[in-house]
Amino acid sequence: MQKESYFSTEDIDRQAAEICQALPVFRQKPSSNFSLQNSALLVLDMQEYFLEPASHAYIPSANAIIPGLQALIQAYTDHELPIIFTRHLNTPQDSGLMGRWWQDLITANNPLSEITARLDVSKGFVLPKSQYDAFYKTTLEEHLRKIPASQVVISGVMTHLCCETTARSAFTRGFDVFFLVDGTATYNIEFHRASLINLAHGFATMTRVKDILAEANHGN
Repeated sequence: MQKESYFSTEDIDRQAAEICQALPVFRQKPSSNFSLQNSALLVLDMQEYFLEPASHAYIPSANAIIPGLQALIQAYTDHELPIIFTRHLNTPQDSGLMGRWWQDLITANNPLSEITARLDVSKGFVLPKSQYDAFYKTTLEEHLRKIPASQVVISGVMTHLCCETTARSAFTRGFDVFFLVDGTATYNIEFHRASLINLAHGFATMTRVKDILAEANHGN
């Protein structure tokens, strides 16, 4: 598997526009209108395990999405809207097939398991998870129902694993899913684009950081 830096901090807006332009146009389907006040921001697994260049799981494009996530976190904070940060952690007992598949666990005592300090987790709450799906054996659905939030904005890493799986799971639970083209990242553009195509066809509305921020600014 080849890793590549398909997003850069300086050029992510243009790169995201090109990706969106290249996405297939699917048959007409009922549109989901984004409602900031009815949404929650999910920031998945932005841990040093994926952001530190020395880590074997380093995602070259992940650091480029941080400024956009910082802006989104601030916007949701300003509007007193919910932000959920997930932190992927495993033990041999709860890893299931992930331990066998990857032959590696992100354990709580690993310093790289911490969410990057560049994102202010005090603005929301941190939800530990043990599988790709952030809803699996967690309190995420219960928390969203209690808020209540009927829509989720999905960001973080990896686009084709935890982000895509969580998006599908949210859809099956009846949440409108808005998936950030430039707020998610993975190992290479092929994985990233494939997830966007699949999700756009049957599960999620593709959107960009600036679109969510525009809605937030419009509400001021």
